[in-house]
Amino acid sequence: MAATLKEIIYNNTTIPVIFEQSKTLPIVSLQLVFTNAGHLSNEKDGQADMAAKLLNEGTKKEGSVGFAKTLDDHAVDLSAQVGRESFVIELSSLKSEFGYATQRLQALLQDPNYTEEALDQVKRQKIGWLTQKQSDFDYIAATRLRKMLFKDTPLAHAYDGTMESVKAMRLIDLESFIKSHLGYNNLIVVIGGDLAWEEAKSAVESVLPLLPTSKTEPAGPFRASDANRTEEIEEDTQQAYIYFGAPFDYTYKEKDQYKAKIAEYVLGGAGFGSRLMEELRVKRGLTYGAYSMFRRAKYGSYLSGYLQTKLATQQEAVNLVREVVKDFVAKGITAEELKAAKEFLVGSEPLRTETLSQRLNRAYNNYYYGRPLDFDKTQLEKIESVTLDEVNAFIKAHPELADLSFAIVTKKD
Repeated sequence: MAATLKEIIYNNTTIPVIFEQSKTLPIVSLQLVFTNAGHLSNEKDGQADMAAKLLNEGTKKEGSVGFAKTLDDHAVDLSAQVGRESFVIELSSLKSEFGYATQRLQALLQDPNYTEEALDQVKRQKIGWLTQKQSDFDYIAATRLRKMLFKDTPLAHAYDGTMESVKAMRLIDLESFIKSHLGYNNLIVVIGGDLAWEEAKSAVESVLPLLPTSKTEPAGPFRASDANRTEEIEEDTQQAYIYFGAPFDYTYKEKDQYKAKIAEYVLGGAGFGSRLMEELRVKRGLTYGAYSMFRRAKYGSYLSGYLQTKLATQQEAVNLVREVVKDFVAKGITAEELKAAKEFLVGSEPLRTETLSQRLNRAYNNYYYGRPLDFDKTQLEKIESVTLDEVNAFIKAHPELADLSFAIVTKKD
């Protein structure tokens, strides 16, 4: 049974529910997805992520350890996590324990662990993570690139937090974020597994009265910089960590996403079948891997990519990336590349819909981006029939992809 779109009316608000009944395994999965409540909605650096971590500290009555033990005793998974745009509370359990699992979710929403002890634990976790990231050169380069591409926007902020922002975070800051961002009016529910729609509806309706009215606003869209800049960050490293990006004047709303998917696959998403891998690794041995992708989200669309190379071949690699992308935009792809892309994208489709989680997440994404739930099926049909001229016309219409900026972690001496 494929995922379907249902609706629940609460307080004169229509709440969308992505639902799929699947009796393959006796399990149930529930996600409460709060839109416009992710990193980009931070009022203070790291606030959304720390709020999610605070919810993972259980209830005030039972404490972190006590609450976690009740979950473990019934094999229930309950956690909160945050992305750039959304805040997600996820619940999963055996079918036989789903009633109990729902009660645990209700308890968490009614009585979050708003204590100084829980806050201190969250701060320790976050500071430990940030300390590790100080020597994570991929993270450093990626963060610098984002700041370069999206200067003076929320995307440029330290949305993971800084040592200073984490230490200064107060309990009232996190409580305020949760109460103002996790509302029924910015909620999308994703639920599926071994249960009927009436059971799913009942579970969701039991949670809605515990949610406030959200006061969130969408962020973006933001356009990536076309400044063609390069910034180097000096570290004690034996490799150059090269991250690059460029604007991509194409939105998530476009109906011919299949063309972008083919172009993305050929340029840098196909592993050994991609242009970047072929030119940088296979032909010249400059790197173990070179990758790129077209990010197409509500907050913006852009090209991003990365590779590592020897310090001595850093400039050669940068020049070659520029050359490969410039040639790609100017000339498009070959018939052989289109054939390989079609074979992979169509042939690997069953692997992307094997599990309930995959199907629900795909249906959610389609709904979130304003598409029919079967959008991917129709896109595959168009991939099979698209011509080389059509794909190349699409690629050549985006010369901005060649306006590359680079953030490089390197050892200058």
